[in-house]
Amino acid sequence: MTAAARTSRPLLLAGGAVLLLALALIALTFARPSASAPAASAPAAAPAEGSADVGFARDMAVHHQQAVEMSFIVRDRTSDEAVRRLAFDIINTQANQRGMLLGWLDLWGRPISSPGAPMAWMGHSFTPRGDGALMPGMATDAELDALRAAEGRKAEVLFLRLMTVHHKAGADMASAAASSAGTDVIRNLAAGMVRSQQSEIALMADMLRERGASAS
Repeated sequence: MTAAARTSRPLLLAGGAVLLLALALIALTFARPSASAPAASAPAAAPAEGSADVGFARDMAVHHQQAVEMSFIVRDRTSDEAVRRLAFDIINTQANQRGMLLGWLDLWGRPISSPGAPMAWMGHSFTPRGDGALMPGMATDAELDALRAAEGRKAEVLFLRLMTVHHKAGADMASAAASSAGTDVIRNLAAGMVRSQQSEIALMADMLRERGASAS
């Protein structure tokens, strides 16, 4: 079995389980009215197709999927407990958040993908270069292959560098959604992403210094 196959199987299983859980939790939220809410209150309208809420949910779900993939890869390429613990945290946090984003898209009746360019909701679009990097900060296919081929300290440093770039772009996207989204669920989730990813960027800078390396 190839390294890519070993990575994709747990990724698909984790993603599917998280999405089902997210859909169930969202459904319960709408099925159980608040005690203080009027009985006849109407549900909030779904965000428009071109809204920041829908665009962010789509784009960040894709961005998160690659972060989870890279974390699965490095987990199998090193025995270092600190790096494996960080990878485990990213897998759990971002797989859960991705499930929530896909769950909201489903609830709103919006498709999970769009023929339009990524990040158009931010006022500018990113044209994929054909190298696997679908949005800013995402690793290329060649970089993912290099991570799969690396071992030990080399894998650790490459992962930390790739994930630092990934997190910086993700935090920028989340910051834009936190200030421009029209729903509380997206604004709050995006604001939490900014805080957590900035914290992990600082942690990864320390981890790189401990290994005699820098983020660049």
